Amino acid sequence: MSDSGKDKGGKPLSAATRLVQAGRRAEWTGMPGQPGGIVNPPVWRASTILYEDVAHLRSADVNDPHRLYYGRRGAPTSWALAEAITQMEPEAAGTMLYPSGVAAISGALLALLRPGDELLMVDSVYGPTRALCEGLLREMGITTRYYDPLIGSGIADLFHANTRAIFMESPGSLTFEVQDIPAIVAAARERGIITLLDNTWATPLLLPGLGMGVDVSILACTKYIVGHSDVMMGSVSANAALWPRIRQGAHTLGQMASPDDAWLALRGLRTLAVRLKHQGESALAIARWLSGRPEVARVLHPALPDCAGHDIFLRDFASGTGLFAFELAGGGERERAAFIDSLGLFGIGYSWGGYESLAIPVDLKGLRSATAPARGPLVRVNIGLEDVADLIADIEQALAVWKEAIGP
Repeated sequence: MSDSGKDKGGKPLSAATRLVQAGRRAEWTGMPGQPGGIVNPPVWRASTILYEDVAHLRSADVNDPHRLYYGRRGAPTSWALAEAITQMEPEAAGTMLYPSGVAAISGALLALLRPGDELLMVDSVYGPTRALCEGLLREMGITTRYYDPLIGSGIADLFHANTRAIFMESPGSLTFEVQDIPAIVAAARERGIITLLDNTWATPLLLPGLGMGVDVSILACTKYIVGHSDVMMGSVSANAALWPRIRQGAHTLGQMASPDDAWLALRGLRTLAVRLKHQGESALAIARWLSGRPEVARVLHPALPDCAGHDIFLRDFASGTGLFAFELAGGGERERAAFIDSLGLFGIGYSWGGYESLAIPVDLKGLRSATAPARGPLVRVNIGLEDVADLIADIEQALAVWKEAIGP
């Protein structure tokens, strides 16, 4: 068993193999003085850490990431998960865990920005990230300007003397525009500007953000990492230059994830590769089917040729995942609600990335500043692990309900 991301000959392990092996150090899965061990690191619950004596207490190194110090600094369960996520991106120097994806985004930005700084934010960003920019960051004196997700290298024209960071999310939340990450990173590096990527949709398995030069990679682990819709968690991985600031920022804010949640996330992580593959293939099959339906005006899936940034998707992504949206060919809120309400196999609820299919209405009012990408009623779907034929049949009967609601 490897805990270094390499085989016994020193050759780097594949991403899928690292998902199985990472975070299973012998000292976290065995007992001192006893050979062998268990498969999964157990749940270490702790607040107080006991020391042998005062000298031991005085010698404790608060900066040692894998030494028991105080419960807020973690224990083997959370260390194992953080190490496993770090090994998903070999360029990462380390990973911090947070109690939610929003906490991870907030923690990263608060660690890297100061009053007077300017943040360039992609216009298609996750709604709560926009709320953070318009709320807390603005109150702190941090300015946010929004840019077109398709801007590419043209982002250099937006730089000001106080531009400190660029935030990307690709594909974009709700409307799935694909960004030219290498072009944006290249422009940022010329000016010493930090780049952050919300990589929740693809995960590092399908889009190696740090490997493409991004400085900081953020995941809402609530989604695909956990995969079972029962844990809230986020993570921030950073390169060697920024890792100390990310780590210190998380400690200063008291951010951490509970050991029970870390254990569940670690268990979900082991099946990430097979879940992503199945859900991605199912979603693409359904997206292609929808694109041929007269009830559907357009399908917003990066793997389809008419989705914004499709060529970049083919260049940079290994494949797609289970989340996309589509625009109904007419009607309004009442007709869209009739469609969603009539679905039998799709739950109605926020979040995504779990094993179950979901559908929600998408409303972009107040969520775009630099672009206006939507024309008709949008529906976002998370495709789970159900049989594709069953899901298509369910959507087909719901489209019939929508058509009846539209009327002649």
